[in-house]
Amino acid sequence: MELPTDFKDFLQEIRPTENQRSDLQTGHKTLRERLNAYEDLKKCLISDFLQGSYRRATAIRPKGDRRSDVDIIVVTKLSEEEYSPVKAMDLFKPFLDKHYKNKWRQQGRSFGIELSYVELDLVLTSAPSDAEIGILRSDAVTSDDDLEEAKDWRLHSSWVALGSRYQSDARTLLVKANEQDEWKAQPLHIPDRDANKWEPTHPLAQITWTRDKNARTDRHFVNVVKAIKWWRVENYEAPKHPKGFPLERLIGECCPDGITGVGDGVVKTLEKIVSEYAQTVLVGGKPSLPDYGVSTHDVFKRISADDFKKFYDQVKDGAALARRAFDSQDRTESGNLWRDLFGSKFPKPPENGGGGSRGSGRGYTPPTGPAVPGSGRFA
Repeated sequence: MELPTDFKDFLQEIRPTENQRSDLQTGHKTLRERLNAYEDLKKCLISDFLQGSYRRATAIRPKGDRRSDVDIIVVTKLSEEEYSPVKAMDLFKPFLDKHYKNKWRQQGRSFGIELSYVELDLVLTSAPSDAEIGILRSDAVTSDDDLEEAKDWRLHSSWVALGSRYQSDARTLLVKANEQDEWKAQPLHIPDRDANKWEPTHPLAQITWTRDKNARTDRHFVNVVKAIKWWRVENYEAPKHPKGFPLERLIGECCPDGITGVGDGVVKTLEKIVSEYAQTVLVGGKPSLPDYGVSTHDVFKRISADDFKKFYDQVKDGAALARRAFDSQDRTESGNLWRDLFGSKFPKPPENGGGGSRGSGRGYTPPTGPAVPGSGRFA
């Protein structure tokens, strides 16, 4: 059974809490304010904006003692001809030492900042073309609104952030943004310190693609992503990958359009992964999935074939259990099976059963198959 009310409650339980969202906002806003006030960097900054699961509305609640995290892109005026990745990143170290001493670390393509309440990932870019500067400074890019909050988001210079819609011209601007074509933004370049070259990335294409996919799935897609992400962290500590955007990209590849609910989307997505990559796993391979907007970037490049094989076997188990939960016409049995898949964050079903569309009215029906291995709930 689909159990839409139960899934609504489940999704509320796995989204970041209000306190966690507040911590995220405090962390990224403070960083951005400090960065824009830092005299030695002011002249080379164009704009800053959020990327990642927080912005795409696909973030889930951190489990255990893990902290929430958020990614911040800083668009600079630094020329790739004048600044190597190492030289460009070195410019930001005095700022980090001043405001985040002993709390930041150098990463291959970014700076990681670990605070007691949040983790920040600071990613700088080289200079974009002059034609891109206007859109990169617009509300459409710099707004903190995620795709669930701003359902009308468009990549247009006239789009107005939710917090600015009190302005007298907001309605006129929004009509203009809705009626005109969106900006065809170009990829940005971020530093790859290890390879000593600037690499293309396109976070705005990721946001746009997710919005469009969400629309084609009656706004269920971002919730399917959250549900499958939670299934992984709830049941499996290894392999570590795929996770984050590579996992989200795989879900996007396999989730059908026109799904009727989150449960339907979870079942069909897991089953599609199983059918789509059976031969790939059989020959010891792994998927190659291009990033949105940057076809030369394979988001699965760093994931080993062995890890994908282990993940694939977990998906097979999850798909079988999800199918049993979805096909069950008994309210209690279906709820218990979904709970076996997702853990205690999924609501307990009523104990008196109750039929589904067939009106069976049965109580709990014993499982018709063996316990699914690896779920962590049958030991």
